[in-house]
Amino acid sequence: MARIHPRSPPMIDGRISQYSSSEREIFTVWMKSLVISSNGCTVYSSKGEVVFRVDNYQTRRSSEVLLMGSNGEVLFSIKRKKLLTFGRWEGRKLVNSRFEKEGEWFRVKRKCKLLRRGRITCHVILGCNKTKTSCYKIVGFKGKSTLKIMDRESRVLAQVMQKQSMMGVGVCFGDDVLSLMVEPHVDHSLIMALIIVYGMINNKL
Repeated sequence: MARIHPRSPPMIDGRISQYSSSEREIFTVWMKSLVISSNGCTVYSSKGEVVFRVDNYQTRRSSEVLLMGSNGEVLFSIKRKKLLTFGRWEGRKLVNSRFEKEGEWFRVKRKCKLLRRGRITCHVILGCNKTKTSCYKIVGFKGKSTLKIMDRESRVLAQVMQKQSMMGVGVCFGDDVLSLMVEPHVDHSLIMALIIVYGMINNKL
């Protein structure tokens, strides 16, 4: 952990509404849990502060994964729904460990696997508990951690790539260290919830 971000991560006592910015943000996603013998991931800001974390005490391919802030507050609950042909996942926003009635509630449905030849494309419906919904799309490849999250007009809102070292041009970290870019005015916690869905699809979480 010190090699990835040498600074000690402070505690962040922020609510979910604070997870956004008027500027483009770059995060480091480390596909390791801070808890020993736990499956999960840890997300650092550009300042080396822990922003999000997933500590899954179950084995991989669990039916539910919780996205938390650095202080352990649960922000999103993501559940895998069992379907015979297509995969489907549902996410619910929590505030103070309770489901928020007016909060984000999304569904992710994976498109047919047989027609994609290794490509993963998912349709995301946001605001399932509201009269007006919006749509996102997740695009990636089977077994790969790189992905893009786009809106209805195919504008890229967030992108995950393998992280490169600042010490040498073209030098990459391992496959478990990623760089996440999020465009301005996009909810970082929602983006992380969708990345968790992608990780569940690839059996990483």
